[in-house]
Amino acid sequence: MPATAAAVLREFDAAAVAPGDFLWTARPVVVFADTPDDPAFREQMQALRSRPGMLAERDVVVITDADPAAASPWRRQLHPRGFSLVVIDKDGQVKQRKPAPWDVREISRAIDKFPLRRQEIGRAGLAP
Repeated sequence: MPATAAAVLREFDAAAVAPGDFLWTARPVVVFADTPDDPAFREQMQALRSRPGMLAERDVVVITDADPAAASPWRRQLHPRGFSLVVIDKDGQVKQRKPAPWDVREISRAIDKFPLRRQEIGRAGLAP
């Protein structure tokens, strides 16, 4: 599906969804921080929201967790410390962990190297 200006970032609060909710249907990109005011968290969210089309093409959903006290299932499973960006493939496997904000283009390139993504590209007859 080509990126369009109408693409919208699919964003969820970590307390509202569980890791199993996206198994085989989407690639969660989980953004953790100890507070929503963390400058790295704000920078990461701005970057993700600025290029939703590239993420939509790759079936990405963004999960935000900036409340350690809530002990979301994401936080219990992934054990972040402070700011952390975690990219998970459709099979539920953690593929990337970053301690600093990451550009959407970098996230997209990383996803395009995942075996499942390469299979999707091959089935669609697309060049990577």
